[in-house]
Amino acid sequence: MKLFLNTWIFVNDIDAGTRQSELFARVKDTGADGIEVRREYIKDFPKELDDIHQASRKTGLLVNYSVPDELFLKDGSINPKLKQYFDEGQRMGITKIKFNVGNFRKFDGDLAHAFDGLPLDQIQLNVENDQTEVSGKIANIKHFLNQAKKNDLPIKYVYDLGNWAFTHQSADYAADCLGSYTDYIHLKNVNQFDEDDLQTADDLNDGMFDWKNILKELPPKTDLALEFPMQDDEHVKRQVQLLKDEVM
Repeated sequence: MKLFLNTWIFVNDIDAGTRQSELFARVKDTGADGIEVRREYIKDFPKELDDIHQASRKTGLLVNYSVPDELFLKDGSINPKLKQYFDEGQRMGITKIKFNVGNFRKFDGDLAHAFDGLPLDQIQLNVENDQTEVSGKIANIKHFLNQAKKNDLPIKYVYDLGNWAFTHQSADYAADCLGSYTDYIHLKNVNQFDEDDLQTADDLNDGMFDWKNILKELPPKTDLALEFPMQDDEHVKRQVQLLKDEVM
């Protein structure tokens, strides 16, 4: 089991001009094992990809890559940008790469060979439940993962706890349905102030989800990531310790 920090945690610093490569020493200081880089935060790709790789080697932190794009486009075709994203990941020396499923139900090709040319033997390809109908519904995700398994594709799943609030589905039922595919877990909690007002909390213990119980329903020793904005590094350290006290 490895513990990662998603760089959304540091969104205030990112917005103020801090680059993700400059966060590695701070992440290391929290006691985390790795960092999850968000593609949408990268501005100068050639330089930042290399800087992230160098920071990873210097600190010994593992790197995962969060890409806000889909495997399958609206018409069901394979996203032609996938190779570019994997190339970026290889340049950073990543361990895992994460996408949304997209409109797999319209795909009519040969799934067994749909991802030929991608280094799936070197980088773990995962899909996540997002906050949309097409890529966030349990049935759609399970259908794709089941077909991937039938075609011997090494594609796994990122269980994002907080996103179940936004798609109005049961986190417990999702754990039961998708647990066997789960390679990685994103942890965040959510408060609901009224029917249409959902807000991500800044503390795992604050919100609608019993995250400790959810973890017991998912495969043990699965890699974890904290993924919610926090006020400062001391706050981050407290949340890291809270999680470690529960699972390590």
